[in-house]
Amino acid sequence: MSALASNETSATASRSAWMLMLAAAAILMLTMGARQTMGLFLSPLNTATGLGIASISLALAVGQLMWGVAQPVFGAVADRYGSMRVIVIGALMLAAGTAATPFMHSQAGLLLSMGFLSAAGAGAGSFSILIGAASQRLPAERRAFASGFINAGGSFGQFVFAPAVQAIISSAGWVVAMLAMAASSLLTIPLARPLRTPPRPKGDAGAASTDGGLKAQLRLALRDRSYLCLHAGFFTCGFHIAFLVTHLPGEVGLCGLPASVSAAALALIGLFNIAGSLSAGMLASRFRMKYLLAAMYGSRAVIILIYLAAPKTAWTFYLFAAALGFTWLATVPPTAGLVGKLFGVRYLATLFGLTLLSHQIGGFFGAWLGGLSFVTYGNYNWMWYADIALALAAALVNLPIREAPVLRPATAAA
Repeated sequence: MSALASNETSATASRSAWMLMLAAAAILMLTMGARQTMGLFLSPLNTATGLGIASISLALAVGQLMWGVAQPVFGAVADRYGSMRVIVIGALMLAAGTAATPFMHSQAGLLLSMGFLSAAGAGAGSFSILIGAASQRLPAERRAFASGFINAGGSFGQFVFAPAVQAIISSAGWVVAMLAMAASSLLTIPLARPLRTPPRPKGDAGAASTDGGLKAQLRLALRDRSYLCLHAGFFTCGFHIAFLVTHLPGEVGLCGLPASVSAAALALIGLFNIAGSLSAGMLASRFRMKYLLAAMYGSRAVIILIYLAAPKTAWTFYLFAAALGFTWLATVPPTAGLVGKLFGVRYLATLFGLTLLSHQIGGFFGAWLGGLSFVTYGNYNWMWYADIALALAAALVNLPIREAPVLRPATAAA
């Protein structure tokens, strides 16, 4: 009888874990799908407002930065009050900001709608909150896979949203497409129900049991060299991603190809990152995560070099998107895993949120400098060169990372 009860308990726990992972992946699908297809609106917004590519790029760049700022802020709120409240607030902000964008005809208006409201709202339903919530509710052996699975949801969102949004833009106009995205973001509210229970850390061997509170953990983390190396690498990741999601449609246009090619390329990035995210989640439980990160960043430099040397045809963009997509956001599971390994999962939403802030500082520069490069030189060549240099630097900076729990001074002296 006890064995039967144990099996039933195990089956119930497994079902709960899958419900949690599926809900988190679906939420990320909706919030990232909306965020990662904003580049498709760059040209229509420019035509409608006449503000210029650089001005609209600045609004998108501020949105990249605000999405990052929101991660540790909402992560700290989620660590204290629970994830469901944060996700509901974020859904309302994302819907409001996206719905308001078509009615903004000044740079200040776009900064408010795209740069603040929708970006912060998407951040409240993104990686740090969702992966942090899952890690606090799952045993240690399942966390790496869960991170990869949830991350794949965001990639699936890009795969689904990019062609769907482009199809709506082509058939009904960009305003209808924007309003449809606003409506879809509200679906995250019912999906947040599995995250409504209070966090219960399980078997965490990190710093959670003697953390000394959030302030003590922050002081410890910001003095740790390995944690700072993660920030530096993630800065580069954000630079790459924001530049591409914002300006890949412009690069495709410079090559004389139709907008459908950029939508298909963005969709392929999302599709191949599903495989990359799941692979990263599984490999992170078997291999040293710093080497996975170094390999992914180094491969980006090679992929971009091959792209620059290739003829600019539709198939070049499709193959480039597929290759780059495999590493696109596959950096998230090992980065989150390393933060958890260093400091435990009690404040993972906050500490991983801070690395995402560095990611989005890079994203700000990627989106903004891409616009300036286009306005100044009429192309994106210098941005591609910067991508290569930063990718190589990120590969090297991950190698010194120490993969062991960080001990508080009192613990280390004991």
